[in-house]
Amino acid sequence: MTEGTTSAAAEGADTLTRLEQEGEIAADYLEGLLDIADLDGDIDMDVEADRASVSIISDTGSRDLQKLVGRDGEVLEALQELTRLAVHRETGDRSRLMLDVAGYRAKKRAELSEVGAKAAAEVKSTGEPVKLRPMTPFERKVVHDAVKAAGLRSESEGEEPQRFVVVLPA
Repeated sequence: MTEGTTSAAAEGADTLTRLEQEGEIAADYLEGLLDIADLDGDIDMDVEADRASVSIISDTGSRDLQKLVGRDGEVLEALQELTRLAVHRETGDRSRLMLDVAGYRAKKRAELSEVGAKAAAEVKSTGEPVKLRPMTPFERKVVHDAVKAAGLRSESEGEEPQRFVVVLPA
């Protein structure tokens, strides 16, 4: 191994360790929250795409966890920000941690990937740009990824909370 390869491997291991630490801190914070709210749920941690990923799941299929999702994922977004702040308080570093509750984000990701793929197909067939509805940053990221996978490009336009994706011809 060359010195550069060894250095890159060590840096990757350091990043993985840091992300695992973020997941542990987030899990502890969320377990405390579940206890306070008297909600049943298990915590699942992973590292995906250079981010710590934490999920709250339920073996019983309890609808109680839906309280942590809220209407259109609003409570989930707020809970994710609070969890990121808890990680920041412990580490001093900004966290990009992703939180999912009861599979809400996973389901949303699949739906949004389909929206991005359909918009890309429409742009390919018409040659005209397609503007989508306003979306959250998470939603826009998923759509951008789907458009890129379809071989096209996209941009975000507008100001929050009315920021939206425009799918452009190749």
